[in-house]
Amino acid sequence: MDRVTLQNYRCFREKQSARLAPLTFLVGENSTGKTSFLALIRALWQVAFQDRIPDFRQPPYDLGSFEDMVHHRGANNKRPDSFEAGFECTPPFYDDTRMSYCVTFEDGEGYPFPSIRKFSHEETWLEVKQNDDADTLVRFGARQDQYEHMVKSIRGRMDERLLNPIQYLIMSASRDIEEKILSEKTVPNNNLLTTERIIDEMETNFYQFKGYMMYQPSRLSPDSTPFAGAPIRSRPRRTYDPSRPTPDPEGEYIPDYFASMSRNAPEQWERLKSDLEEFGQDSGLFDEIGVLSFGQTAGSPFQMQIRKFGKRLKGPKRNLIDVGYGVSQALPILTELLREDSPKVFLLQQPEVHLHPRAQAALGSLFCNLAASGKQIIVETHSDYILDRVFMDIRDKRTPLKAEDVSILYFERDELDVNIHSIRVDEDGNVHDAPLGYRRFFMEEMRRSIGL
Repeated sequence: MDRVTLQNYRCFREKQSARLAPLTFLVGENSTGKTSFLALIRALWQVAFQDRIPDFRQPPYDLGSFEDMVHHRGANNKRPDSFEAGFECTPPFYDDTRMSYCVTFEDGEGYPFPSIRKFSHEETWLEVKQNDDADTLVRFGARQDQYEHMVKSIRGRMDERLLNPIQYLIMSASRDIEEKILSEKTVPNNNLLTTERIIDEMETNFYQFKGYMMYQPSRLSPDSTPFAGAPIRSRPRRTYDPSRPTPDPEGEYIPDYFASMSRNAPEQWERLKSDLEEFGQDSGLFDEIGVLSFGQTAGSPFQMQIRKFGKRLKGPKRNLIDVGYGVSQALPILTELLREDSPKVFLLQQPEVHLHPRAQAALGSLFCNLAASGKQIIVETHSDYILDRVFMDIRDKRTPLKAEDVSILYFERDELDVNIHSIRVDEDGNVHDAPLGYRRFFMEEMRRSIGL
């Protein structure tokens, strides 16, 4: 995804769009919709790429019911019947084209149901609408409605596995629809193009739709949902009893993951351990990390150990619970980012929690390097140290990440609504297109500090 659009969703009333980049930062005051924006990205991913009804209450988000999500300005204002969201992208095998996907969410007995899904490519579009009576209306269009055909009453309710309009057509009705279009093609008399050219163009783009939507899920792992990290991670424990390591937003499973890997995949553990220690040394958090097992079996209890080196001595190994809260709060985020089987997309909330400014700045450099390697990282943050490090790394060319690969989204409150401003960064690390309210608080504090 490289652009997200939304309207009538939570605190966002007006239709607006926000540019996503390989590295995107969400900044702004508290309660301006940044977490809601992250939840929406995951929901769009679930609808478009996983063919499922999105779960807006899946941890670490809990946005409530449909009424909690549709924009509402108070008791004297009518609540909208729906809200919309979508995204644009450039498929990896079509460098010169763009595709867009738009979803209309309506009240599905309390939860947001994606009732209308529209997929557009160049000047051709396809729309699937689920009616209340379980009929499905499929519409095609090309060149601004110069050609349009409607097919109604495709029976069979689309369940969670068949929400994607392209894959739905592939699996259920594509052959019949295409034959019907070709047999009943009609074009307005004032059309300058021949019917054959329009049909050919529609078929070409339609198969590109199919190719992209079939290719996208297959190139991702089965657990391809973006990793969504919680703002507060799990508390450390002095001793752990092994359990099955199941990923979670708070990182509760991370110690079990370390212990299991150290026993069953020692080479992989050494690579991850080395990457973690490299960051630990750069950030000043720790120099060495290890697992101390109290037995030879997989069920043996264990402890997490951290070591900090001095100038001449390595120092003792200490229990994770004894080295400060910052290490245990950083490890879940670092592990998800650095593990070999990590997802391609990350939605992170305040990764700087409990970290010293030096460690926050080191996170900025890590984000740059990982985004340059092909990951997409979207970070909600209040840390100037992270942002400043990114700006300086770009300016000083300490990262392969380019200026255009960074986007800053500034969430600004306007009465009862919120506006999203897309701010860009240049090669010198300067920001452009920032509204007047951006960093106003910091400038006022600086003026006060120096007595102006």
